[in-house]
This record gives sequence, structure tokens and C-alpha cells, in this order.
Amino acid sequence: MRIVLVGPPGAGKGTQAVRLSEELRIPHISTGDLFRANISQQTELGKLAKSYMDAGNLVPDEVTIAMAKDRMEQQDAEDGFLLDGFPRNVSQAEALDELLENESVTLDAVLDLEVPEDEVVKRIAGRRTCRNKSEHVFHVTYSPPKKEGVCDVCGGELYQRDDDSEGTVRKRLEVYHTQTEPIIDYYKAQGLVVTISALGPVDEITHRALEALKRDEGAK
Repeated sequence: MRIVLVGPPGAGKGTQAVRLSEELRIPHISTGDLFRANISQQTELGKLAKSYMDAGNLVPDEVTIAMAKDRMEQQDAEDGFLLDGFPRNVSQAEALDELLENESVTLDAVLDLEVPEDEVVKRIAGRRTCRNKSEHVFHVTYSPPKKEGVCDVCGGELYQRDDDSEGTVRKRLEVYHTQTEPIIDYYKAQGLVVTISALGPVDEITHRALEALKRDEGAK
């Protein structure tokens, strides 16, 4: 299967992507992993991406698209893949369609993880990270430390990262709504979107996603 995974920050895309790729036996292709791999291996695309990042600029779509193209052309992705973090906007979605069309293949589904905005804020703003190198992560509601403000593992101080503050989370949600969410309508017009609730235990969400994908595949 060829799947695009979408959803707001805090929807659990990373966790579900790993689980689904294992269950479906297809590679998990994450934008973050692509950038890290290309930069660490000092590929031409990695050097180009790093030059933009070092200057404090966004990496242009064409660089991201080229990295994704290279990865999708690797042998392990011949029979399918799960894209996480790409496409991030409609322009990238159009470019992906063109890439796949050139290979005479199509997407099978766009899995939309749906989470209420208040829950997203609660999930992310509740994170507390250990200041020590271990950087163990706790959550004030879902996985609180035994002693408030103290890491269970090493006794380090727990703090809220700037990225996890409510203000930052709401800004990230604004970016998602304006840039990424429109791809859902784009793919709905192609009859590809499968929406599931991303609330509940992790195992339950994975099962829900697999069943929804199975039903969708059977309906085609």
C-alpha cells in the first residue's frame, strides 16, 4: 500500500506511522528522518537543505520533494510506503501526484488522524522534559512523575520546553490549518481520505486505522 499520513501536531502520527509500517510491512518515510539522513550523509540535497536551515530559512519545497523522490525510488519502497510529514502543503501534494504518475502508480489512501484542538494543546503543553542528557519525557496528566518536577529515572529537573508551551502549540496549529489541512480537501476530491479518531489507547488507534484501511481497500 502507498499511504499518506496526516493530522495536526500532537495527533500521534510518529507513533502510529511506526506501528502501521510494521503491520503493513512497508517503509515509514518521515520528512524529519529524510532531512537528518541527507544532512548527516552530506548528500548534495543535504548540503543544500542545511544551507537554508543555517540561514534561518525554510527549506524550499523542491528540495523536500527531491529528497522524498530519492527515498521512494529505493528498493524497499517498490511495493509501498507510508509518508509522514510529506506532503505538507497542496503544492507538495501535486508534486507527489506527478512523481507517482511518472512511475505509473497511485496512492491507495490518505489516513487522516482526527483530534480535537483542545486535546492537542493538552497533549503537547502537558509534556515535561528532563534537563539532563537523558531528556526523558513525562506528562502531567498521562504519565506524571512520581514526584512533581523530578525525573523518575535520574532525578533531574523536569521543565516545559518552549516548543511545548501553549502559545507555541497554538501557533503550530495555525500553521497546520493554513498550510497542511488543505491537502485533506485536495485528496478528498480524489476519494482517498480515510478519517479516524486518534483518541484512546495507542493500540486501539492502530487497530482502528488498520480496519479503516482494510475497509477502504476492499471498497475499491
